[in-house]
Amino acid sequence: LRVRTQLAQAPDVEKRLAQVRVAQRGRPGFLPEATPELATAGLVQRLEAVVAQASPGNRSCAITNRSPLTETRPAERFPRVSVQVRLRCGAPELAAVLHALEGGSPRVFIDNLNILAQRYFYMPGQTRANSGGLDVSFDMYGYIPPRPNSAQSRTGGQRATR
Repeated sequence: LRVRTQLAQAPDVEKRLAQVRVAQRGRPGFLPEATPELATAGLVQRLEAVVAQASPGNRSCAITNRSPLTETRPAERFPRVSVQVRLRCGAPELAAVLHALEGGSPRVFIDNLNILAQRYFYMPGQTRANSGGLDVSFDMYGYIPPRPNSAQSRTGGQRATR
């Protein structure tokens, strides 16, 4: 009787699970891509768009390096996707880039932020000093939704009945 009652509740449970999955897609917490490779490409595109918006034509801010980081941490519930970034920017442009990355949707986090000020230098024949700007490096990361558990994928997601 208990098993029949649970089996009778299956359509309601599946309906509620579909509602929860739709609600999760609407939340800005996870990156929209399903695989780490696609999520890495999405993070790089987002970085390029933010830098282009902060400094049109790369006049005062430019990406000098961006490379994916492979995670050496043990498998977690929510897979983490990271990109190591290096920029050469002015201070106002850097603030705009960091604010747009961390304040946007979906959630992206900045870690290991290193900022080095470049020295001023004078070029012969020029009347003003040239600034080297800021040399900035950081890790940018986000999370992708968890994949369905392996037990469900082995059974094909179907219920066993007697």
